Amino acid sequence: MRTFDPEIETEDRLSRYAEPLPPGQLGKLTKIYRDLLDAIGEDSTRQGLAKTPARAARAMEFLTQGYRQSVEEIVNDAIFDSDASEIILVKDIELYSMCEHHLLPFIGRAHVAYIPNGKVIGLSKVARIVDVFARRLQIQENLTTQIAESLMDCLEPNGVAVVVEAKHLCMMMRGQGRRADTFGISVASERMIVGRLCQTPLKKRAVSQRRTTSIGCHASDGQQTA
Repeated sequence: MRTFDPEIETEDRLSRYAEPLPPGQLGKLTKIYRDLLDAIGEDSTRQGLAKTPARAARAMEFLTQGYRQSVEEIVNDAIFDSDASEIILVKDIELYSMCEHHLLPFIGRAHVAYIPNGKVIGLSKVARIVDVFARRLQIQENLTTQIAESLMDCLEPNGVAVVVEAKHLCMMMRGQGRRADTFGISVASERMIVGRLCQTPLKKRAVSQRRTTSIGCHASDGQQTA
């Protein structure tokens, strides 16, 4: 198995290929944030907050840039013929996303593996595909599946596996206040890699008691195994 740990600057990955919001939308967002400050009892005109609505609007534009990106533009023909047949793993890809239920961040890492079927993709593109879907309002389960499906579509490999591990501020800052938990969601597509994952002894797939992991193995015939 080939393993790669891409030394890609996160800021560099996230600043390319993104279109700005349509004209007028940034101003609309700025007004919304100003109204929000007033609604919670703050004075949006005081010195410390006077420029906050505009800053927050630009931040939201950046944090949701995935809506204005496409996998096709990101990949940009960086797919190459190859005789490689062993598992290729790109691990520890930093990701930052926003919970669609509370508009609070969840932060973690993605690990993406695939078995080539005559083609490989540029390593930096794997990280950027993760960002396309992370920079949207998300739940972790959908994010993991979308990453896997996008690689299946553009590479048509013999199999794809994606693991996303993240800490959710919607739980850490509010609600249960569980500060130490990392939640992992795994998905595998196509029979070849499913067989390898599901035949792995359970103790090798287990995680510590401080981490909850859901592993779903989806075969090509649509059946699911645990």
